[in-house]
Amino acid sequence: MIRGGVAAVVAACALLPAQVSAQTSAHVQNYAVPEQDLGAALRAFAAISGREVIAPAELIAMKRSSGARGTLSADDALSQLLGGTGLRWEVVEGAYVIRPVGDPAAGGATANREIVVTGTRIRGSAPVGSHVTTIDRQEMERTGYATTQDIAQTIPQNFGGAPNDRTAAISLDPNSGKNTSAGSSLNLRGLGNGSTLVLLNGDRPPLGGFGGVFSDISMIPAVAIERIEVVADGSSAIYGSDAVAGVVNIVPRLRFNGGETSVRFATAGGSSQDLVASQIIGGHWEGGHAVVAYEYYLRSALASSERGYVSDDLRRFGGPDLRGSYASPGTILAGGTTFAIPPGQNGRSLTASALTPGTVNLGDGWSMVDILPRQERHSVFGFVRQELSPSVALYAQALWSARDFSQRQRTISDSPRTVPLTNPFYIDPVGTHRPVRVEYDFGRDLGRERMTGNVEAVGVTFGVEAKLGRWSADLRGNYGLETEHYSILNRVNSARLAVALADTDPATAYNLFGDGPSTNPATIDYVRGSTTSNNRARVWSGSFRADGPLLRLPAGELRIALGAEYRNEGYAGAYGVSDTTTLTPTPHPGITLPGPRRIRAFYGEALIPVFGGDSTAPGLGRLDVSAAVRTERYSDVGSTTNPKLGVNWEPLRGLRIRGSYGKSFRAPNIDNLRQDPGTSLLFAFTVPDPASPTGQSNILVRRGNDPNLKPEKATTWSVGADVDPPFLPGFHANLTYYNIDYRDRITSPAASLFSFLSNRPTFQGIIEDHPSAATVQSFYTSPIFLNPFGVAPETIIAVVNAQLQNLSVVKQNGLDADINYKFRALGGQAELGASGAYIFHIKQALTPHAPVTDVVDILGNPVDFRVRGRANWSNARWSLSVFINYLDSYTNLTNPQPERVSSWTTADAQIGYRFPEKTGPLRGLRMALSATNLLNARPPYTTYNLGLFATGYDPDNASPLGRVVSLQLTKSW
Repeated sequence: MIRGGVAAVVAACALLPAQVSAQTSAHVQNYAVPEQDLGAALRAFAAISGREVIAPAELIAMKRSSGARGTLSADDALSQLLGGTGLRWEVVEGAYVIRPVGDPAAGGATANREIVVTGTRIRGSAPVGSHVTTIDRQEMERTGYATTQDIAQTIPQNFGGAPNDRTAAISLDPNSGKNTSAGSSLNLRGLGNGSTLVLLNGDRPPLGGFGGVFSDISMIPAVAIERIEVVADGSSAIYGSDAVAGVVNIVPRLRFNGGETSVRFATAGGSSQDLVASQIIGGHWEGGHAVVAYEYYLRSALASSERGYVSDDLRRFGGPDLRGSYASPGTILAGGTTFAIPPGQNGRSLTASALTPGTVNLGDGWSMVDILPRQERHSVFGFVRQELSPSVALYAQALWSARDFSQRQRTISDSPRTVPLTNPFYIDPVGTHRPVRVEYDFGRDLGRERMTGNVEAVGVTFGVEAKLGRWSADLRGNYGLETEHYSILNRVNSARLAVALADTDPATAYNLFGDGPSTNPATIDYVRGSTTSNNRARVWSGSFRADGPLLRLPAGELRIALGAEYRNEGYAGAYGVSDTTTLTPTPHPGITLPGPRRIRAFYGEALIPVFGGDSTAPGLGRLDVSAAVRTERYSDVGSTTNPKLGVNWEPLRGLRIRGSYGKSFRAPNIDNLRQDPGTSLLFAFTVPDPASPTGQSNILVRRGNDPNLKPEKATTWSVGADVDPPFLPGFHANLTYYNIDYRDRITSPAASLFSFLSNRPTFQGIIEDHPSAATVQSFYTSPIFLNPFGVAPETIIAVVNAQLQNLSVVKQNGLDADINYKFRALGGQAELGASGAYIFHIKQALTPHAPVTDVVDILGNPVDFRVRGRANWSNARWSLSVFINYLDSYTNLTNPQPERVSSWTTADAQIGYRFPEKTGPLRGLRMALSATNLLNARPPYTTYNLGLFATGYDPDNASPLGRVVSLQLTKSW
């Protein structure tokens, strides 16, 4: 259990893996460890807890422990043992690592272990200069949340405005519409999900959504997670692309030993329910160990009818009525006039005199719609490791996850339907004897359009580890595949509808003039159409890395890590069958995506102890410096090299001052690189122009993907401090100031068409005034040129490049903070703490020389202040946890008048009980009753307006579930 250079504790623990089931830090046992030598105390602790302890012999020599007594968790028992010793513990890959208070890295003993903390490639050390936020197994269980995505959403630095299952239907985020599988992603700092790198045990999983726009963390079973490590700092020098805002590494329970069965049932006030059942089994044998975990998850859909603020008609909340003209009964368009069809009739005896001219029937597009989809998932995770010799070991890891989803959604195929004179229900309200058009909502006839589908993800890793003296080497290969199949059902087939509307037989013709279904059911089924599509993302990679000591310096060992990686990514999207525009289903080949993309990378990292220990000058303490550099070559966008520097200075015991500086990048999405004709468009248009005598001018606009896209670039730096005062054991605090300068961001200004000339300072960088005749002629002779208003070429005054291109600049700075205090209280262990993030500015500009806009606290962007407070207490049997979540107020600018969105405070709570039986069926059984959003605080009202529709809350920052109460039973054996 205790390995490496732990001379005092090796022998007693050598046989324990085969004899003792490992307990999670939340499990309690009876400890009676008397005051004694610290090494002996740690041996006793390891024997009782079954946990692995790592400590250098020189660190614990000549130290005594005051012991530990009582029925305690492993965390609490070890904290008692270390009280007053100047040492502290942290969990690294399931093992307890002992180190001095304030020390950035575990001791030298960890050099012989396969421990790699997120943010560095050097084993046995924490990243120098950067703070690692860890959500461990115990904290995950205390939250009351069931899924990986819900647990990750508690991270204050994460912004909900990214692809997830609650923003798929409505969001200002441009990638949410590409979330074709109801998956969920992470978005650190609100810089976009593509700027947050997600890893599973250090490897990149296959990407989800159209074109692989995000890492779908919902496919990772929570039962298999040991901890989630977050480094909210630029990390491209360590990991490559996407790590501009930081990296999130989901670390599995690779060293679990024993068995654990869990069942959880939850309900959101009867509106939506979920069920989670899981099983994990792990075992050790001579030279090897394995773990297998299975999780089943089922959640019912949440209907819009359960939440009154999800509506197009927001008048009851003081908002606007944004209902549209598609309703049932519908509205007739004839002779330039609208005629509302009266309710309460079936359209078979309707006369023109019964119509209401100049009036429109309004329909709520949220009627019969689901806010959250139904989800059902099966997931299996497995890991096995076998030593071939004391210096060589093989390992393998696999994840398989399959999820089905279904969601009623707003109609995407509304359009006026033409009714010919041959239709037996035809009405001529103006006497012209010409076809009329009807705006009609088919939702009551066909059922609301429904998106259904399934996603399957497979990831497999094989590797070999080798010890070369004090060096460690790792060679591994990884393969991942994610496939998505999705259909939109209950759509209108316009070709078959035209046939049914022209039918002269009242028994089979389609009737658009009634209130609700007024047509033969067989005819309704005849016009029922659908679309089916598929996406596929595939990645395979190989890597080699090695690390170890290079030389001995006066302050310690200079350690380095070297590595090389190769990755091959391929994507296919939107291929399937369409049954909406032709009489019979028509296959469509999908969208041709570039690729495969091939990436080659080399990196190096060094950890340099500058002074400390015997080399420390009086009053200077300890100074460590790290340096890393990584170069990558992409087959499609070229090469990039990114460095990073980190500094830790400990002037006093218990105080660490740290800083980091680095360069990061993000490669364009595969979809951004498409150059097929379907992505390009040239057109002439008339737009507002205050400088023109007429108030408007004619321009040419170029849209599509810039063929010269290159990676986005960023410069990031941070300074911070960690405080572990020796005079206050159990207290820890950290504070970090960060600054991000993000350049060459890939964006398209196409949505601002009507502002190009009316807001020239912002868009001047993409405007070419007084274009040459040759330039204008090249537009007009292009086969993809459109001129809907017949604009004459000689009237063109400017050309605007509205392509997707490396254009915008974002500058962000802010503070991250965490404070925590553990202490004994009321016969148990108590903890008080809070973590939060405050953003000073998010300054954006369309081009480097355009005016700057600060978008923090603006809807669609991160809120400036978010904090999560916590209070925990536990003894041998009982545990109690309370969390307070606060989101600051912000401003909504999607409406004509700015609207202030109120702050939002919610509370989560859990009470747990562990049965004391040492034998029998109740042994190892724990119950937990949890409530998230305990007080059922409704999301703050806001008119979230996307133009075509709106809703009464902000899905980026609030969950519509309300209070969720859950009961969980967990049995360890």
